[in-house]
Parts: sequence; C-alpha cells; structure tokens
Amino acid sequence: MKNKRQLTLASLATTAALTLAVSSASASTSHAPAGGPSNGRTPTIVLVHGAWADASSWAEVTERLQKQGFTVLAPPNTLRGVRPDTANLKAFLQTLTGPVVLAGHSYGGFVISNAATGNKNVKALVYIDAYIPDKGETVGQLTAAKPGSALAVADPSTVFNTVPIPNQGGDADLYVKPKLFPQIFAAGVPLNKAAVLAAGQRPLAASTLDEPSGKPAWKTIPSWALIGTADKVIPPAEQRVMTARAGSHTVRVKAPHLSMVSNPKDVTDVVIRAVQNSG
Repeated sequence: MKNKRQLTLASLATTAALTLAVSSASASTSHAPAGGPSNGRTPTIVLVHGAWADASSWAEVTERLQKQGFTVLAPPNTLRGVRPDTANLKAFLQTLTGPVVLAGHSYGGFVISNAATGNKNVKALVYIDAYIPDKGETVGQLTAAKPGSALAVADPSTVFNTVPIPNQGGDADLYVKPKLFPQIFAAGVPLNKAAVLAAGQRPLAASTLDEPSGKPAWKTIPSWALIGTADKVIPPAEQRVMTARAGSHTVRVKAPHLSMVSNPKDVTDVVIRAVQNSG
C-alpha cells in the first residue's frame, strides 16, 4: 500500500512538472515584445555610443526598449581608433547568438559600419545623428564635407582640450571644452544635464580623425536613420548625403546632436522600426 501511494505521488509530481514545463514554454512564446519582428525571432539590440559620450547616453532609449521586452546591450566604445574600436565591437558581437539590430550614434556609426561587415547575424543597422562612411573616408573629412559643424575649425585648440596619451607617439586625447559642450552637443538639453554630460565625456584619440574607414556593412545590410535638424556636430546636409547614399529609411526630427537624450522617444521609434523590419 505504501509503495502504491509513493508511486501515485510520484506520478502526480511528474504530471505537475510536465504541465508546468508546457505552460512555461507556451508563455515564453506567446509574450514576445510588442514591437518584435513577424518571424518570431526578436533580435538583440546593441547600442554603440559615439565620441565624447559613454553608454549612459543611451539610458533613456535603453529603458524604453526594455519596458517593451527587448534585450538591449550597450557595450563601451573605446574611442581609440577606427580599427581597434571595430575589433572590440566585432569580438563583442561574436559572443551573441541569434539576430542583432546594431545602432550607432555619431562616431558610433563608423564603428558599426565596419564591425557588422561579414556578420550574418546583424540584420539591420540604425544610424542616429551618425556618420555613415564609405571605404576610405575619415571622420575629419566627413565632418567638414558640408558647412555647419562647430568642430570643423581652423584652430582645434579653440574647441578641444588635449591630454597626451603616454607611449603613443605623440597622439593625444581630445576633450570638448566643457563651456562649449552644451551649445555644440546638447542644445535643447537642460543646462544642468548638459553640464553633467560634459563632465563625464570620454575622450577620442586625435589620430582617429584621420583614420580611413574599411568596407562598409551598409552596402549589404538594410539601414534606418534619424537626422537631428539642429545638429551642430555632423551637419544635417551631410547626413542627408550619407543616408541617401546608404539607402537608409530616414526620419528627421528637430533635435541636437545628442538626440537620444533630448528626443528619446523619436530615437526609440526608429530602432523599433528597424527591429520590426529586420526579417
């Protein structure tokens, strides 16, 4: 009798476990993010920051995407040069499985354009007030290609503070002067917030400005873009040239260069649109 009771309890436990497993599996497949793609495989969203910023610049966009159930990663961009920054992001992407939507802001556009090349998991590129370089083009070249950039000046010392990088052959870190940061990068952002961003800016190695880009991923991967019409870093006129060349699905909003901070909803919407159409 005891053995029979034990057998019955074991059977009930097994049945309950199977029922729970089936219910869990059903729940995991029936609660995909509202903005997910139609093929049922929701991409991981990887956000890459630009120069004079860090991953916290994506904070409000990250929060909005996470609230909709997306997996979001915002790895650090080392800002040491196109080649090392690309190599670091390539290595990071290789640790991910499944589809990826890759977004870059500003100089982050250089990095994603290079790092996604040859990676079949990257299904869409998103450029937010970003450079979209072709092979051989440089940051300095594209910044000055059209008039209007506050960084394209005859005397860089009027915009940047420099700090020598030890053992790098005379290379230096460039910091945007704190008093200029709010008006160049963050016009439209509350001054107290812009001042905090200026204080925490990550510098760009000066040699990066003249380093040529490699084979661009946007020639084989579909892209989306947002242009801030009040951008004082990458002139909107040049952004229009680059987005047209890349065939990017483009929206324009009244926003400064740091549109992820000033207009997080608009930026989030563009990222989600890329996810929805990443196939």
